[in-house]
Amino acid sequence: MGEGAKLLKSQKNQGAMGIEKRSTEVSRLNLETCRLKRQLSAFALWLLAINGMIGAGIFGIPAAAQAQAGDFSPWLYMLCALLIAPIVLCFAELSSAFSQTGGPVLYARCAFGPFVGFQAGWAFYIARLTAFAANLSLLVASIGFFWPGADGAMMRVGLLALASLAMICINIAGAGAAIAWLGTLTALKLLPLLAFALYGAAQLDGAVLLQVTAPPDPPVLGSALLLVIYAFVGFESSVVPAGEARDPQRDMPRALLWALLVCAAIYALIQLAAQALLPNLASTDRPLLAAGEAWLGLWGAWMVALGIIASVGGNLLGSMFSTPRISYRLGLDGQLPDWFAAVHPRYLTPANSILVYGVAAFVLAASGSFVWLAVMSVLTRLLLYLLCIAAMPAVRRQTGAKLRLVGGWSVPLLAALVCLGLLTQVEWRAVLATLALLAVGSVLFVLARRRV
Repeated sequence: MGEGAKLLKSQKNQGAMGIEKRSTEVSRLNLETCRLKRQLSAFALWLLAINGMIGAGIFGIPAAAQAQAGDFSPWLYMLCALLIAPIVLCFAELSSAFSQTGGPVLYARCAFGPFVGFQAGWAFYIARLTAFAANLSLLVASIGFFWPGADGAMMRVGLLALASLAMICINIAGAGAAIAWLGTLTALKLLPLLAFALYGAAQLDGAVLLQVTAPPDPPVLGSALLLVIYAFVGFESSVVPAGEARDPQRDMPRALLWALLVCAAIYALIQLAAQALLPNLASTDRPLLAAGEAWLGLWGAWMVALGIIASVGGNLLGSMFSTPRISYRLGLDGQLPDWFAAVHPRYLTPANSILVYGVAAFVLAASGSFVWLAVMSVLTRLLLYLLCIAAMPAVRRQTGAKLRLVGGWSVPLLAALVCLGLLTQVEWRAVLATLALLAVGSVLFVLARRRV
């Protein structure tokens, strides 16, 4: 065979391989489009975002915020909302460019290729799994406020299993059922908090509400902002299930921005109420429980405790909804076994991925082995933010984002500076744990490529 014939045959083979690869990618995309039902409204996406942000943290932060910033502490939440806003805006633009499931996986893959996309998904998954296990343990501990017997070893494991099973079943039973439960938990969380916040704020003089107290010295202010700003993260989970949203490119940005605004307002009102009801707020171990008791006696404390349970439950249910869609995405892309991409024939949910996530979270929570992984969760989140921000130039070139931020690159630059500033506070053990995690992810990626 002559060289020309060999070259022609090689080109034909490469062309056939290219066609086969594109055909596989198209079939995987069609699989997602056909089998995942688009039923999430803008309100459903907002529920996912707000529950990702408002967890258990706000129930303990007011005392520490008061101790560091004094009467300026309600304004800390507004400053933190302004600091986190550029990052939220970057995610708003990125989410307007994609209509498939995956969120950060898609953003990173679009800009940096499949390896970085897989690492983004792997890091996201493990960080959320760790946080889920921690919050699952917190949920059982919170139940102990009403039922002291929940603290027993066997009873604790039983309650962890029951909570995990309930969330697995709710999420497998359909996106609509999961969102309905999430809406109920959100109401049980926000209504007591709003009633408490508005009552407490009403005890203050109108002039006090509008008064801007002088902030503390810059070093103290920086420390206080660092404490409070982590009460605003978690919104990124809501961009993952875009493949099930009715109009994700329009609704995702709206949901993110409304979640940030509502979250900032509620946090500031809660701080004002706690200050009004508890003169010794800074030295209180359980600030909102104590403030609830000062408001309505034992009934007030019970109401706040119920709000804590609903808040943690909503955060868990939102995580259970979003995070398994990451392993579903990686299965759909062939970077995890196809088993993870299986969709329940009746309920049209990624049932296998949901089951694995729920069982893994239960095992971690019951064994307590998630604790050493928790140190990396903050670093992983910040690195993920930076990766998504860095992906924006390529996403802008390659996709038709419906939202384009004004001001050129000023907003992404501000967002990157906020992330870099927060990274300076990360401990070395978190760096080492995250490097180990990414190394494991690299091995998994290589194994997946060999399998394909």
